[in-house]
Amino acid sequence: MASSSSSLSSAPARGGNPLEELTGRVKALEAGFRAWMAKQPIHVEAAVTTAVGVVQGGALGGLMGSLTADGGSPFPMPPPPPNANPQAVASFKQAQALAGGPLVQARNFAVMTGANAGISCVMRRIRGAEDIQGSMAAAFGSGALFSLVSGMGTPNPVASAITSGVAFAVFQGGFFMIGQKFSKPRGVSEDTYYSSTRNMLQELGLEKYEKNFKKGLLTDHTLPLLTDSALRDVKIPPGPRLLILDQIKRDPGLAKAQ
Repeated sequence: MASSSSSLSSAPARGGNPLEELTGRVKALEAGFRAWMAKQPIHVEAAVTTAVGVVQGGALGGLMGSLTADGGSPFPMPPPPPNANPQAVASFKQAQALAGGPLVQARNFAVMTGANAGISCVMRRIRGAEDIQGSMAAAFGSGALFSLVSGMGTPNPVASAITSGVAFAVFQGGFFMIGQKFSKPRGVSEDTYYSSTRNMLQELGLEKYEKNFKKGLLTDHTLPLLTDSALRDVKIPPGPRLLILDQIKRDPGLAKAQ
């Protein structure tokens, strides 16, 4: 009897917290997925990233459309007058595109978020880092496609798509700059994270590759972890890669974590 009661009291301790276990499994899956994606060619990563963005955007758009559907609104949107001028009709079409039902909004948001995710992925792989140029390019593409698919461009879809793309790009660029400003610790310059890297490159006569390190976010903290593939990903040629790796191996100050 005593043994059974002791086993019952120890059961919760062996089981642990189910929520923590689930969270740990989810994080492990996310880490594994990111590691797998990093090894894939650019077209595979872009396709998978776009598909994930489409699913997320479609779900969000469907939810928003179900909350703002005309059927559930006590004030349905009236049709435009028969003799309305083209500008009034265009304005009505734009409002109708933004107030569509669940399926319409799911389609619109799926296109917008999928395009943004896919273009961002390609730009990040091409430029070696997530920067404002790539962010604005992705926003322009998503804004232009959103305008075309949603029907906001009546009567001139091309001009409207360009205008929407530019507006999206400007807003995204502003948000990116604000985010970058607040993400850096106060009083700490970006160059602080690359002081050892800069000194090493100057000793080797490879100063021109400092920008490659910054694009790839290869800071002083990552020097002990550098590999040939990591340097190749930031487009450093074979010769300089060998010199850098040899210097890190021979210099005790670079070979240990900063």
